[in-house]
Amino acid sequence: MKDTPGWASPGSAPSDGQEPGASHPAEPSGPQPVDQPGANPPSPGAKWSKEQPPPAQWSAPTGPQNPGQTPPPPPPPGPGWSTHPPTGPGAGHPGGPAGPGGHGGYGGQPGQGGYGGYGAPGGWGTGWGGPPPAAKPGVIPLRPLGVGEILDGAVATMRTYWRTVLGISLTVAVVTQVFVVLLQGLILEGATDTTALGDRSATVDEQLDAMSDALRASGPVLLITLLGTITATALLTAVTSRAVLGKPVTLREAWRDARPQVPRLFGLIFLVMLITAGAAFACLLPGALVTAAGSTAVGGALTAFGVLGSIVVGLWVLIRFSLASPALMLEKQGIKKALGRSAKLTRGSWWRVFGIELLAVIIANIIAMIVVVPFVLVGAALSDGGVGGVVEAGGGDFGWTYLIVSGVGSVIGSMVTFPIVAGVFVLLYVDQRIRREALDLDLARAAGLQDYGSPAPGTTPGS
Repeated sequence: MKDTPGWASPGSAPSDGQEPGASHPAEPSGPQPVDQPGANPPSPGAKWSKEQPPPAQWSAPTGPQNPGQTPPPPPPPGPGWSTHPPTGPGAGHPGGPAGPGGHGGYGGQPGQGGYGGYGAPGGWGTGWGGPPPAAKPGVIPLRPLGVGEILDGAVATMRTYWRTVLGISLTVAVVTQVFVVLLQGLILEGATDTTALGDRSATVDEQLDAMSDALRASGPVLLITLLGTITATALLTAVTSRAVLGKPVTLREAWRDARPQVPRLFGLIFLVMLITAGAAFACLLPGALVTAAGSTAVGGALTAFGVLGSIVVGLWVLIRFSLASPALMLEKQGIKKALGRSAKLTRGSWWRVFGIELLAVIIANIIAMIVVVPFVLVGAALSDGGVGGVVEAGGGDFGWTYLIVSGVGSVIGSMVTFPIVAGVFVLLYVDQRIRREALDLDLARAAGLQDYGSPAPGTTPGS
């Protein structure tokens, strides 16, 4: 048995001045002369050692001690010993129960006796202060993370690596908004008319035509925005992974790490969108078939349930595969394996992943609205028809001034939303792997922390 902290042998320890296992001298039988020179007086209970401590520190008992009599109070403890007096029978002796404020003998467990207790650094007997804090080589501690720590890690990545993050976000946002402005100004300007959507006197056919125009106008814009978001996510994933380890990263290094996986990332996003669309179509198909067969009432009810089901199923699919992008970029795997990894990491944690990602998207959109809305109002005020003219245009003819000014606001908003969303998704992926696969040990070794998580030399776990 090793005398390591956290373990003590049960039972009482040998008396002072005796070795364990040594044979005790036989007690003399018969009466002993009390006035014999050099004879030690008998003492009931225990024998005194011939080598006594200095008188200034200890004192002999003042009177006879009978079995069961309460012993005198102990002397004040010396430096480094417990500040609380031991209590209970056998307290303060090896093998006896520990007093308040300390564990038992020789680093024993609670309830095991001994000299002082295993306590906080700086002395014995002050009580165990809990496990040591987790190592934090980068923006997060290497342990399971809370919601606040994930959000704080994303913001800390922006603050610590602001040059690289700003360069990636600004470049992607500028390129994306240039294409969006050119598309809206050259192709979509005057080609769409959505005024019928707000007109109560419009017929059903006019409202359907307006909805079709709105979809045609928003579809290409959403596609370009999605491509820009995918590219920013790929590059920012490399930055966030370096930020976890506390290692510096430049824009060139981030692009070098992400470039081989970017085509696969586009394929991954396309496949996830295809799966989501297929699930939504399967939910809407029964209502459409029943309506086409002539049962309008039943078909309408099935269509309503199909719309609700498509929303639920589509959301489930998106959250289920939301961690596939970090898995693809960081594990250098294929599309199929990345989808499987995301499904495995989110199994049993769907609601937690959904809540954290929803919170991140809400925060990012609120920040984006705060930034973009003033630019939209300024662009509308500087346009030819003013704010009223932009409202009356109904999404068709805004003018170049409005498009350019609002595009500048969108660029600034994207510079904030891209790092927050990408950082939260990557840190959530890291958190799930720490919880399920002990990734913190690999991260610690990658960060250069030697012997992190290993037991101390000369000790055996559980002994």
